Amino acid sequence: MEETKMLLELDLSIASKELIEVLIEDPPDPSLFEEIARSNMNRPEILRLLIENPNTPEEVREHAGKAFQMPVKPISEIVKAQEAPEARTQTILQKIQRLTIPERRQLALKGGREIRSILIKDPYKEVVLTVLENAKITDTEVEIIARSRSIPDEALRKITKKREWIKNYAIVLAVVTNPKTPSGMAVTLINELKTKDLSLLEKNKNIPEAVRSAAKRLLKMKKGY
Repeated sequence: MEETKMLLELDLSIASKELIEVLIEDPPDPSLFEEIARSNMNRPEILRLLIENPNTPEEVREHAGKAFQMPVKPISEIVKAQEAPEARTQTILQKIQRLTIPERRQLALKGGREIRSILIKDPYKEVVLTVLENAKITDTEVEIIARSRSIPDEALRKITKKREWIKNYAIVLAVVTNPKTPSGMAVTLINELKTKDLSLLEKNKNIPEAVRSAAKRLLKMKKGY
């Protein structure tokens, strides 16, 4: 995992305008804007992106404006020109689709929650797996991912290998009850389930028979017969 992160480390000084444009639409942290500005003082096209983005902190916009010798519009004017939330999400999706696979992986590692929610559905599993390495990803997001029936097996396996996530009962339950989860993987986690969830699992015909049988055996043991 660490090797993958090193290979995908995003150098903002050479990142494409298209990649940075998506990144600042859903920044994971306000400090990112300062980092982008500091790395791109010789790239007018990037400074313009910062100046015209309403998410950019005022001091960063002013600093970029001076470096670029461009007047900085008041935030109120920029906000008025913003798209509706639904249209904005669609615009982000379209911009992401135009990026290369390596760029989408870099974005998956660095992007905010909205970006992650788009990239977790990417057709390339390498991009999906990289989303799970994003330092800002939350347990709630991982639970939603673990419930997805379109998620690659490798992503489910990656989730089960991270100790912090497997300590979260909701994530374990999501993995076990996902019909996409390989039987062997699900069975190893069944011991972590509560009796009421084992009962539901035993009756769930959407999951493999091997998992249902394991839940039934464990229920009998818990009930003492």
